[in-house]
Amino acid sequence: MLYEIGIETKERCQIIDITEEVQRMVYRSKVKHGIAVVFTHHTTTGLLINEYEPGLLEDIKAKMAELVPHEADYTHDRIDSNAHAHIKASIFLNPEVVVPIDQAELHLGTWQRILFVELDGPRHRKVYVMACPCPEFPEE
Repeated sequence: MLYEIGIETKERCQIIDITEEVQRMVYRSKVKHGIAVVFTHHTTTGLLINEYEPGLLEDIKAKMAELVPHEADYTHDRIDSNAHAHIKASIFLNPEVVVPIDQAELHLGTWQRILFVELDGPRHRKVYVMACPCPEFPEE
């Protein structure tokens, strides 16, 4: 089953920890062993797995802004003034992350969190989660 998480972003560039919402979707799915596929279908957003530490989040946003400035005479800006967001999503992020599920829990590292990255906000966004079961193999 496909689950949906609604996200209201408040800033042009914003990083939001969605780990707990994804975990709730895994619990609802009743999948004990498998993978969670988390996907955003917005071309100016992305997902990543990393530490949710304020200094690191500011560093990530600052480096993206430095490497892909907001206003740089992009061709796409003649249509829609968000070329910078499309470029950042293409270079730095993925539209999906995949996380193992073990005993109905996301199998993330100690500091790992699932992060949704808004690059063209504020907007209403949706992230989709699918928990896919995998067969359990008996230990030998």
